[in-house]
Amino acid sequence: MANSMNVKTATDGNFSSEVMPSPQLTVVDFWAEWCGPCRMLGPTIEALADQFAGKVNVYKMNVDENPETPGKFHVRGIPTLIFLKNGQLVDQLVGNQPKDAIAGVIQKHL
Repeated sequence: MANSMNVKTATDGNFSSEVMPSPQLTVVDFWAEWCGPCRMLGPTIEALADQFAGKVNVYKMNVDENPETPGKFHVRGIPTLIFLKNGQLVDQLVGNQPKDAIAGVIQKHL
């Protein structure tokens, strides 16, 4: 799974208690094992997690293992990145995005 120490795993179980309440900007990558673009995006997410360590929380959520949360955020396709701050959805990106595009969204909300 995630090779970076700065990427945590989000689950339906820990989402409302751990992921949502954070006042810090939080990025959640919705992915699945069988999804090619998701696997291509993985190293980008890890690099961003390292780059913004201490400023941004980064989580990956396997949509096959956690069906509830993606539905709450109307995730239709993967990979989808959602950006949360103080429990509010502030942004969303769909598809395998370039690192600069994702970093731009992160910078906008820091």
